[in-house]
Amino acid sequence: MSFRQMSESTEMYLKAMSELGDRDVAIGRLAERLGVTNVSANEMMRRLGEQGLVTHTPYKGVTLTKKGREVATNVIRRQRLWEVFLYEHLHLEWSKVYELACSLEHATAPEVTEALSTFLNHPLVCPRGNPIPDEKGNFVPLNGMTLSDVEVGKSVTVLAVDATATDVLKYLYDRNILPGQKIKVIEVAPMEGPLTLLVGGKEVALGLSLAEFVIVK
Repeated sequence: MSFRQMSESTEMYLKAMSELGDRDVAIGRLAERLGVTNVSANEMMRRLGEQGLVTHTPYKGVTLTKKGREVATNVIRRQRLWEVFLYEHLHLEWSKVYELACSLEHATAPEVTEALSTFLNHPLVCPRGNPIPDEKGNFVPLNGMTLSDVEVGKSVTVLAVDATATDVLKYLYDRNILPGQKIKVIEVAPMEGPLTLLVGGKEVALGLSLAEFVIVK
């Protein structure tokens, strides 16, 4: 697919769908992630369907087609490579590099993408620990579970942080909940209450919804 063949908004929607699981994604959830109205998201899904990039099943959601998945994977590759560059070489704040990389991903030609990958020595994961697809779209999926599913008393290691919002990333960063960190679940409050964690020798309270962004093993 040639550079700039897809519009920025198309790439944003397809990437967001991939980040949300790429199958049976609720349009309302997609709209919330992108900060748009349900009406706008529905209209975009109609157009993407006409282009053969998604399929829409009523009452189930939207699913990326093979073509749509290829586009989304390519965008994710560009974005995560930029995350590595911004964090490791420009030393920008960990919690901000996702958002900053998003502004670069749409303006990166294929030859720039591959040159960037070579310069970075072909990294396999981004600073948030998420896999970076190779030039053919292949990557090794994370083999872990969400922190919210860990039993009380268990110790785990953070593999990745799947959040994208800067405020959420900053919240986790400030509490040292980062890839490679060891965490022990001390307590889980009832009624979907917060988790009490032991992180680096300190007790940390983390809401269940935030714990779902943290992938551990």
